[in-house]
Amino acid sequence: MGFFEKIKAGLTRTRENLGHSFDSLFAGELDDDFYDELEETLILGDMGVETTLKAVEALRCRVKAEKIKEMGAARACLRQILTEMLQVGEASLKLDTAPSVVLFIGVNGVGKTTTIGKLSARLKGKGKRVLMAAADTFRAAAADQLEVWSVRSGVDIVRQHEGADPAAVVFDALTAAKARKTDVVLIDTAGRLHNKQNLMNELNKISRVVDREAPGCARETLLVLDATTGQNGLIQAKQFKEAAGVTGIVLTKLDGSAKGGIVIAIAQELQVPVKYIGVGEGIDDLMPFEAEAFAEALL
Repeated sequence: MGFFEKIKAGLTRTRENLGHSFDSLFAGELDDDFYDELEETLILGDMGVETTLKAVEALRCRVKAEKIKEMGAARACLRQILTEMLQVGEASLKLDTAPSVVLFIGVNGVGKTTTIGKLSARLKGKGKRVLMAAADTFRAAAADQLEVWSVRSGVDIVRQHEGADPAAVVFDALTAAKARKTDVVLIDTAGRLHNKQNLMNELNKISRVVDREAPGCARETLLVLDATTGQNGLIQAKQFKEAAGVTGIVLTKLDGSAKGGIVIAIAQELQVPVKYIGVGEGIDDLMPFEAEAFAEALL
């Protein structure tokens, strides 16, 4: 399946939740009741109140400015508005140095390690030499789980013992990456740090190692969120953005969520691009994000 088909399949639960509402909405009249019902429907899809009001007001303005009378044209107009709301930055990863570094952050249970495994397989499939760094040394078996993915995706891994200094793991990984002429280093980090200050201290320490060992390298900090948590995921995202300078979002488990609108809320409220979405369990079910195809699949 291509991106659109996978997204459409992945949004099945959201579409079941919202699809009938959209169909009946856009079969009615373009009046005040329509806009009220549209607001309610988008909020039910977890787009959030602020983002929903912004989208509906934009639709009102464009319908008026473009003298739109047909419901089909209004629906196409809403698709375009949602697409624009999703386009808040560069959706592709910046990987133009060797090595490039991608740091993964997020709370436990969101699918961070699985995401690293899937992305490593995707990058390797594009001819990149990839190395994983198991810098989540706090969680029992975190490195073991990542090692399973290293075998599945056929890429190397650098790890130490449980409780080791995460920055030391990153140092070892970057040393190995330079020796092996690696293109991309994917760094797993702990999702169980007690507060924002601990998180910042840990990430700053890792960042200093990267600056010293790979000066000038292309870097991304990807926040992994679980789509099924809806607005709670948005709260997490705001906290991590403040602490960690997030450059992109990976939204996992979208196929298990009836609240796909959270993608739009996150992009809008954080002004951080969604770079990948997870739409299934398979190793190839991590998809680069395409705003236009997503809005079309949703609506």
